[in-house]
Amino acid sequence: MATMRDVANHAGVSTATVSHVLNGTRFVEPETRARVERAIAELHYRPNLLARSLRRHETLTIGLITPNIANPFWAELGSEVERAGRAAGYTVLLCNTNWSVEQERAYVHTLLARQIDGIVLVPSTTGMNAAGDLQAAGVATVIVGQQPQHAGMSAVMVDDFQGGYLAGKHLHSLGHRRVGCITPPTGIESAGLRVTGFRQAFRDAGTLLPAGAFADGDFEYASGAAAAHTLLAYDPTLTAIFAVNDQMAIGALGALRRLGRRVPDDISVIGFDNISYAALHVPALTTVGQPMVELGRQAVELLLRQISEPGSPPEVRKLEPTLIVRETCRRLA
Repeated sequence: MATMRDVANHAGVSTATVSHVLNGTRFVEPETRARVERAIAELHYRPNLLARSLRRHETLTIGLITPNIANPFWAELGSEVERAGRAAGYTVLLCNTNWSVEQERAYVHTLLARQIDGIVLVPSTTGMNAAGDLQAAGVATVIVGQQPQHAGMSAVMVDDFQGGYLAGKHLHSLGHRRVGCITPPTGIESAGLRVTGFRQAFRDAGTLLPAGAFADGDFEYASGAAAAHTLLAYDPTLTAIFAVNDQMAIGALGALRRLGRRVPDDISVIGFDNISYAALHVPALTTVGQPMVELGRQAVELLLRQISEPGSPPEVRKLEPTLIVRETCRRLA
């Protein structure tokens, strides 16, 4: 049976590096990580999880609390968290809150009762959420998707303001001035920053967007379709729509098609997230991409560091979004 030293020798690294790859306790260069993971697979190495669990008084389980697993973005992120956790020898328990603060807190207490080693939390709202309960319980926690509201907590997120700014700057550069925006539910600060960034991009270019250019959504397809109707009722001459997530953008695309509006010939659409379906949709959706693999991997890396090094200082990481130009936006003549 292969040992950690065998893996280290096979990969040409130290046993400490192998340990960091397995446990996520230090950053390891992608090329080095790939060599170690290849050595683990080739040697069929299996860490002695029972011995580690008894030695560290761990259950080797972590929880992932997410607001809506039916949303492709959270499903894809959850898959990355599960993959990274499993690679480090942890079982990941998934909890779906359906955007309910009460359900979020109920799941936290359920996981605490199971003596979970740590939790990756995607809060249902900004402010009142279960993060305070986790902090009080002293459980390793990493917030995903927004700035932590409690001092001393680690988090990983995308720069939402910059993402919204990229969307606005792109549309303005294509000549669009009469634009609409499909906004998030009240209380979701991270997505609200996308709206702020979008508005700021137009303001910086000398265009002030009126209040009627913003229509509420709830992150789901149907609300994107309804918001598209609202925006066009306000201004039938709109030339572009930005939705703060891809699901609402795709919902808007469906509504525009039913209204006989051709995309992008008659109206342009841009989303946010870069879910898998965005590239498969016809026409393919232009969007602002979040680095989902890195969000999931770094969330688990931060969590495992807290688990293995209790009392380690918190860290907040902000990742950069990327404009992904596809087929739903065009330059005005």
